[in-house]
Amino acid sequence: MALGTDVGETASQTVVEESSENSPSTASNTCNAILKLEKKAEHDSTLQNGVANGHTETNGHLEEDASKEQKAVPLVPVTDKCGDDTSEDKKEEQEVVFIQDLGFTVKIVSPGAEPFDIQVSSMELVQEIHQLLMDREDSCHRTCFSLQLEGNTLDNFAELKNVEGLKDGSVIKVVEEPYTMREARIHVRHVRDLLKSLDPADAYNGVECSSLSFLNVVTQGDILEKKKSRPESVDCTPPDYIMPGMKDRPLMPLQPQIKELKGPQCIKVLTTSGWNPPPGYRKLHGDLMYLYVVTLEDKHYHISACARGFYVNQSSEESFNPKSATPSHLCHSLIEMLSQISPAFKRNFATLQKKRTQRHPFERVATPYQLYAWTAPTMDHTIDAIRAEDTFSSKLGYEEHIPGQTRDWNEELQTTRELPRKNLPERLLRERAIFKVHSDFVTAATRGAMAVIDGNVMAINPGEEAKMQMFIWNNIFFSLGFDVRDHYKELGGDAAAFVAPRNDLQGVRVYSAVDLHGLYTLGTVVIDYRGYRVTAQSIIPGILEREQEQSVVYGSIDFGKTVLTHNKYLELLNKAGQQLKILPHNVLNDKDEPIELCSSVECKGIIGNDGRHYILDLLRTFPPDVNFLKLDGEELGKEVSVLGFPIEHKHKLCCLRQELIDSFVDSRYMMFIKYAAFHLQQLTLRKKEQETHKTQDSEKDKQVEKAKDGVEENQIEADEAKKIVESITDGNNKLELEESTKDIVKTAALAVGSLKETEFDIRFNPDVYSPGIRHTDNVGPTISKQRQLVKDAAEFLVTVQIPTFIRDCLDHSSAPMDGCTLSEALHNRGINIRYLGKVCILMSKVKQLEYLHSIAAAELVLRSAKHIFTVYLQTTELLNLSVAIAHFLNCLLYSGAVPNPVQGVDEVQSKTSKRRNKRKGRNNPLLNGDNNEWATLTPKTLFAQIKHELKSYYDYDLGCDAIDTVCEQFALQKISLLRSFCTKTGLQILLREYNFESKNKVSFFEDDILNIFPVVKHINPRASDAYNFYTTGQQKIQQGYLKDGYDLISEALNLLNNVYGAMHPEIAQCLRMIARLNYIMGDHAEAMAYQQKAVLMSERVNGIDHPYTVTEYAHLALYCFANSQVSTALKLLYRARYLALLICGENHPEIALLDSNISLILHAVGEYELSLRFLEKALALNIKYYGAKSLKVAVTYHLVARTQSCMGDFRSALNNEKETYAIYKQQLGETHEKTKESSDCLRHLTHQAVVLQKKMNEIYTGKASTSFPPIQIQPPSMGSVLDMLNVINGILFVQISQQDIDNFKAEIEKRQLGEEEASADAESSAEAGDTTVATTTSAAVTAVIS
Repeated sequence: MALGTDVGETASQTVVEESSENSPSTASNTCNAILKLEKKAEHDSTLQNGVANGHTETNGHLEEDASKEQKAVPLVPVTDKCGDDTSEDKKEEQEVVFIQDLGFTVKIVSPGAEPFDIQVSSMELVQEIHQLLMDREDSCHRTCFSLQLEGNTLDNFAELKNVEGLKDGSVIKVVEEPYTMREARIHVRHVRDLLKSLDPADAYNGVECSSLSFLNVVTQGDILEKKKSRPESVDCTPPDYIMPGMKDRPLMPLQPQIKELKGPQCIKVLTTSGWNPPPGYRKLHGDLMYLYVVTLEDKHYHISACARGFYVNQSSEESFNPKSATPSHLCHSLIEMLSQISPAFKRNFATLQKKRTQRHPFERVATPYQLYAWTAPTMDHTIDAIRAEDTFSSKLGYEEHIPGQTRDWNEELQTTRELPRKNLPERLLRERAIFKVHSDFVTAATRGAMAVIDGNVMAINPGEEAKMQMFIWNNIFFSLGFDVRDHYKELGGDAAAFVAPRNDLQGVRVYSAVDLHGLYTLGTVVIDYRGYRVTAQSIIPGILEREQEQSVVYGSIDFGKTVLTHNKYLELLNKAGQQLKILPHNVLNDKDEPIELCSSVECKGIIGNDGRHYILDLLRTFPPDVNFLKLDGEELGKEVSVLGFPIEHKHKLCCLRQELIDSFVDSRYMMFIKYAAFHLQQLTLRKKEQETHKTQDSEKDKQVEKAKDGVEENQIEADEAKKIVESITDGNNKLELEESTKDIVKTAALAVGSLKETEFDIRFNPDVYSPGIRHTDNVGPTISKQRQLVKDAAEFLVTVQIPTFIRDCLDHSSAPMDGCTLSEALHNRGINIRYLGKVCILMSKVKQLEYLHSIAAAELVLRSAKHIFTVYLQTTELLNLSVAIAHFLNCLLYSGAVPNPVQGVDEVQSKTSKRRNKRKGRNNPLLNGDNNEWATLTPKTLFAQIKHELKSYYDYDLGCDAIDTVCEQFALQKISLLRSFCTKTGLQILLREYNFESKNKVSFFEDDILNIFPVVKHINPRASDAYNFYTTGQQKIQQGYLKDGYDLISEALNLLNNVYGAMHPEIAQCLRMIARLNYIMGDHAEAMAYQQKAVLMSERVNGIDHPYTVTEYAHLALYCFANSQVSTALKLLYRARYLALLICGENHPEIALLDSNISLILHAVGEYELSLRFLEKALALNIKYYGAKSLKVAVTYHLVARTQSCMGDFRSALNNEKETYAIYKQQLGETHEKTKESSDCLRHLTHQAVVLQKKMNEIYTGKASTSFPPIQIQPPSMGSVLDMLNVINGILFVQISQQDIDNFKAEIEKRQLGEEEASADAESSAEAGDTTVATTTSAAVTAVIS
C-alpha cells in the first residue's frame, strides 16, 4: 500500500491542536516550509500535519502569550451524519472528547547562532521543529542536520510526547550530518527556493500552489504594526480612475508596485554543472555533484559537493579539474560558502532574508489548489537549471519524495476513506487525510492532463486515431472528451461526450458526500486545456488486465441491452439512494427478463482486484430534465409550455441538480404535512362536536384538487402542522382515529404525487426517459407516476425556484457581482446554467434588477463565445496559438476592422510546411497540420456564431449585431468582458492598458498572450464537524447568544485548520465571521487582526479580483477606521471600489455601499466636496435599486443634507432633508424617533438658512458695519461617523437593560421548554449576561452571517 507509512504515521497523531489563529505554537511560518518541503520529504501526509500546529513567529521572534497557553481542549459532541452509524457509535458520540495537548518550551542550540527558545506542543512531530529551523532567518541555510537530546538523535517522525526525557526547558542540539547525493540535491533546491522566495514568478506561472496578494502593498505595510501613538497624516485624495462617473478603467492598478515585489538579486547564476555526474574515480573520492556559479562580481566558480559540504574546485568551462582550489572555502552550507566568495551575495542575502521574514505567513503558505492569474507583467526568463531539470525529470511522474515508485493514487484515495470515524479525533484525522490526498491528486492530474495535450505522454493505444487515444501517467488514467466508437451517437455525439465527464463528476460528488462505507468511487478530475476536455481518473486495480465485459458485475455497458445486477451493489446503492432520492426500479434486458437496479442503467459496478466495490459512469445519477428533452407523446404543464419549453438541447444528458431535488422533496413534504394537518384538525373538531356524518367521496376528491391549488397551505404554519400530525398520531384515542387518519394520509399522499399510497415517498427513477430502455410496470409504482414526478420536478424549477431566485435578488439577500458569483447563486437554488437565457428574460422585466440583467447577458455572450473558442483552439496548430488567440480576442472585443492575421505569421511556417506534411502523422496527432482556418474568422462571422449558439443552447435572442451594440444595450464594459473571458478559458494576458476604441490599431497582439492555463473541476471534500460547529454557532448568534456563538465558531476555525491546513476558502469565510463578531462585541483590534487574515486568504485562494475579496476589503476598511487608521481605511475602500469597477462597472448596489462608506470617511476628515461626489452617486444607485421610498434612500438623503450643510449650502441641504423626513413619515409614522430626529434636523437647517439669508441681505443693502458671521459647522466626531458607518453596513447595536435581558431569557426558556438543550443554553448565557449587552437585531445578525 503506497500510503502505508503516511496513514500510520498520521494516525498516531491526535489531531485537535489549537488553530493557527489563536495559539502561540501554530504553523504560520512553518506552513511555508512544510508545504515547500513536500517535494523533498518522504512522508507526504505526515508532513502536512505540521500545517496546523507549527510555530508562530513574527520577524524571527516568537510570540509569547501566556494567556493563550495550550490546554486540554474540551470539544462539544457533534452528531455524525454518516449513513451507517450503529447505536453504539451514537452512544460514544455523546461523550465529550478531551484531547491532552500540552504546550512547553525547549531551547534550541545550533552551531554559529545564538541559542533561542521555541514553544512546542506535545502533539507535534520532531519533523516540525526541522521545518521551523529551515524557515527561521538565522538557521534557514541548513537542511542536512539532526536534532539531539542529551546525545541521542531524535526520530523525525516521533511525536514530542513520546520522546524520552523531553520536558519543559530541555536543550535540543542541532548537529550537522554528512550529505548524501539526495541530501545535497535537496540542499541546492532549498537554497534556490530561498533565493527565489520573494519572486512572484511562480504565482504568475501558476506553479507550486503559489498565488498573488496585494493587501500589504495597498496598506503600505502591515496594518497591525502601525503604532497608535503617532497620528496618521491623512492623504485622502482618491485616484482619478475610481471617481464616480469616470469612464476610464485602467488595468495596471490591478497589480500595484509589481517592480518592488521582487527581492534583491543575490547571484547571477546558480545551476548544476555540465560536468555532472562525477566520474567513477571521483565518486570514490566522495564527490556527489558539481555546481556552477556566477557571482554578482562576475566571477565564475565551479563547486563540488561532498559528504562534508561544498568547496570550490579548479574546473573551468573547458577543462575538468576536480581538485580543491585554494582557498577551498569548505562549508557545510552552500549559503555560507557563497557568502565567503561573494561580498555582494552576503549583503543582498541578508536584505532578502529580512524582507522574507517580514512578509505575513499567509502571503507565503501554499494554497490547496493552484490559482491562475489572468494578467501578468512581462517577466524576465532567467537561467534556472533546477527548474529545467524539474520539467524534464518529471516526465515519468516520479514524485521526488517517494523514492523509486510512483504514487498509487487509487490505493491512497480509498485507504483514506476507510480510516475509522467513530469519534471526533478519528474523523478529523480521516478528513485531513482525505483532503490532503485529494489536493495532491488534483495537482498531479492537472499536470498529467497538460502533459497529455502537450504531447508529452505516450498513448496506451498509439495505433488508433488521435481522438480515441487514452493515456496513463503517474498511475492516473486520462481520456479525451470526444465521442469515440459512437458511444454517444444517440445522445448527441461529441456534445454529449463533452458534457458527460462533468455530469459524471457531479455523480462522484454526491456519492462521496453520502460517504457510505463499502461503496467506492474513483478519484475524478475534469480538466479543460487548450480546447480539449480531459478526464483524469484513478485506476481500479486489475481493470487494465481484462476486458470491460468481464469486469462489470452491475449495470450495463451497451445502454441497456445486456443488464446485470448484483446483490451487494443493490444493498449499497439502495442505502445511498435513500439519501439521494433514487428509486430502485426494474428494467428489461434483451431477453425480456426484469432486472432490478438502484441507479441509472449506465452506472457500472466493478469489483477490483482489491475486493472493493467501485461504481463508475455516474453521468445519470439524477433524473433527466424534461424541459430540455423533446419527447414523443409527453405533454408538459401549461405554465412551462407558455415559456417555450421543451427546448431541444444539443445533447440528451441534461439532468436536474441535487439542490433542486432536495428543494422539491422538501416542498412536497411541507405540502403533505400541511394537508394532513389541516384535515386532522377538521377531523378532531368534528369528533368533538360528535358529528357522525361521514364525508362523501366526492368531497374528498374536491379536497384533493384543493390541496393541489394550495388553498389549505396558507392556513396552517409549518411547525404547527407537524405538531398536529404528531399529537394526533401519538394520541390515546389512536384506535378510533386510525381508520379516518389512514384515509387522510392517503389523500395527502395522493395530493403530493407520492409513489406509495399510505405514506410520503418521493424518489426518482433516473432511467425513466432514457432512450432504448424498457421498464416493467408490474413491480413497484407505475411508470406514469414516476414520469409525472420527473415532470413535476422540472416544472418546480421553472415555476418556483426561478421566481424565488428573482425575489431573493430583489430583496438584495443575494447580489452577484459577476458571472461566476451569479452561476454560484443559481446553482445553490438548483437552477442549471442552461436556464440562464430564461432567467435573463425575466430579469429584463424588473427595473430594479437592471444590474443583474447586464451580468446575466454578459455571462450568456461569454459562455457562448467560450463554446466557439474551444472548437477554434482545436483547429489551430501550436505554432500559431498566440496569434490565433489574439485574433479571436480582437474579433470578440475590438471595435474597428480586424485585418487578416496570416500575413504576420512567422516565416518558419512557410519553410517547414512542405516537410511537415510528410511527417504529420508522427507529430502530436491532436493538432491539424497546416490548417489556417482560424485566420478566416472575422468579427461578423464570430458574432453570427455567438448569436446562433445563444439561440440553440440558451434559447435566447440577442437583438444586437456587434459587441459595441451589446455593450451599449446592456451597459457593459469591455474590460469586464475581457476579465471574465480570460478566467473562463484559462487565458493569461499581458498586464497593460488595452485600447478597445482605437480605429487604426487592433487591441491585442500576439505578444499580449502570455499563457493558457487549465480550467480544473473537481469535488471539494468537506470538513463535516467544522461545518456543524459553524452552523450551530450561527444559530446561537441568531438567538442573541453572541459569546456562545463566538466560541463555537472559533472552535470551527480550529477544526477547519485541522482538516484543510492553513489556507482554504472556507477558512477565509470563518475568519470574516469571527472578525465581525469581535467587532460587534466591541473588540475592534481583534476584529482588524482577524479581518486582515481574511483579506490575505481571500486574495490567495479566491483571487485578487474576486467579488469575495472586494467584500473582505470593505469589511477591513470599517475595522481600520474603528481603530483610528483613517487613511488606511480610505486606501482599502479605494482598492475595493477599483476592483468592483473592474468586475462589474458602476451600476451595482455594492458600489452604492462602498460609496456611502467612502463619503462618510471623507466627511469625517473634512473633505466635503469629495465626500459629496461619492454620496450623490450612492444616492442615485440606492434610488435605482431600492426604490425612491426605501429607508436606505432616506439615510442617504440625510447624509447628503449633512454634507451640504457643512459646505454652507443650506438651501440644498433643506431640500434633501425634506426628502428624508417625507420617507420616514410615510414608512415609520410621525411618532417614530427617526421621524422626530429628521424633523429636528429640518428645524436646525431652516434656522441656519434664515440667519445666513439675513446677513446676505444686509450685505446687499450695503450696511457696511455688518461682518459676515462664521457659519457654525461642527465637524462630526469619529464616534458619530462610526455609528453612521455601522448603520449603512447593517450592524446595529441595541443597548438593553438587565431587566430586559431577564424577561428575554424567561421568554426564550418558555419557548424552548420542550427541548432538552434549552436549560443549558439559558444558563450559559446567564453567566455571560452583563448590565449592557450588545445583542444584535435580526438586521445585524444577517449582516454578520452574510
